[in-house]
Amino acid sequence: MRTTLKIVAAAAIVSAAGAAFAQKGETVKIAFMDPLSGPFANVGQNQLKSWQFAAERLSGKNPAGVKFEVVGFDNKGSPQESLNTLKAAIDQGFRYVTQGNGSGAAAAILDAVAKHNERNPGKEIVYLNYAAVDPSLTNEKCDFWHFRLDADTSMKMEALTSFMKDQAKIKSVYLINQNYAHGHQVAKYFKDAMARKRPDVKIAGEDLHPLGQVKDFAPYIAKIKQSGADAIVTGNWGQDMTLLVKAMNDAGMKTPLFAYYAGVTGTPTALAASKDLEVYGVSYAHSNIPGEIRQMADDFKKKFNDDYYTLATYNGITLLGSAMAKAKSTDPVKVARALEGLTVKSFAGDVTMRASDHQLQQSLFISKWQKAKPGEYSPENTGYTFVEVKKMDPYVSSTPTSCQMKRPG
Repeated sequence: MRTTLKIVAAAAIVSAAGAAFAQKGETVKIAFMDPLSGPFANVGQNQLKSWQFAAERLSGKNPAGVKFEVVGFDNKGSPQESLNTLKAAIDQGFRYVTQGNGSGAAAAILDAVAKHNERNPGKEIVYLNYAAVDPSLTNEKCDFWHFRLDADTSMKMEALTSFMKDQAKIKSVYLINQNYAHGHQVAKYFKDAMARKRPDVKIAGEDLHPLGQVKDFAPYIAKIKQSGADAIVTGNWGQDMTLLVKAMNDAGMKTPLFAYYAGVTGTPTALAASKDLEVYGVSYAHSNIPGEIRQMADDFKKKFNDDYYTLATYNGITLLGSAMAKAKSTDPVKVARALEGLTVKSFAGDVTMRASDHQLQQSLFISKWQKAKPGEYSPENTGYTFVEVKKMDPYVSSTPTSCQMKRPG
């Protein structure tokens, strides 16, 4: 009798293990949709490699035992092209998609995914947004199928202004941003936050410039110099950030710069040319986080002679693997449900996918650009680096949501 019970118990354990790892060895394909040509191609190419690198590195090592494969689609940064690439990905059988460069493209994808899933039960798609940070995407436009891995504009601005309010030398600020949703939001949330925290700080001036079209920022720099601002705040990224810094260098401007995307491809080289420009960044990461992520950055540089800075790729793959283990499935419907409220250990502490709006809650950092010391990581081999000056726990920058999530029945 005891022998029989042991056999039954052993069979139950094997059966349970088989159920828990029903997807072990399965390959999950993710369609990457961002600009691989045009003015922001250098950023898109880097981030495609980052997704592929993280997928390869973490394949099979996640709790589900699944493998991941990331395939690039060029959306040219356009909302309309994003719809074309999404259709191509769907036609090719992709059930997971990711995008990040441009909130306009993100809004188009979010809406199209929601409509597709409603019309095609059994063929649902999950959208991982790793960098489009317009707060509306997890507020009035929120959707069950959309999960944001980056901190949104309001969260980053809460962190940045919590740091800036203690800088007594800042009396006036110039805002320069790209003329689309993200740029408008950076300006809005800065003004709102500083009015609460440092109402004495004045807005010396404000500009919104065309996205990816300005070849020379000299006229904008002249206006900033004339304003007498103590600091510049910008959400610019890619070419628009690199050329802004270049124009500052050409004009000999040393006004402290507070930025969202100072570490993105091309910009570190421009910053290094300025020698002693005072630059601060706000992000969920920085160049010198120790541990596994630093080893990955070193290996990425050896492999591509490029920088691994989009660490949301690490969180994306980690969250998917954990959700698939929890769901005991790679089916997007079950995985989406498993992602809600999921907490995983990341490179900078625990991160949680907030169930109410699918906005990842995570620590944020203020980092400063300075000469690299021996052993510190140097972006673009400049001899400079970003070092942590302040780490903020998730609750510091967590912002409320107006999301009224509609979930599938």
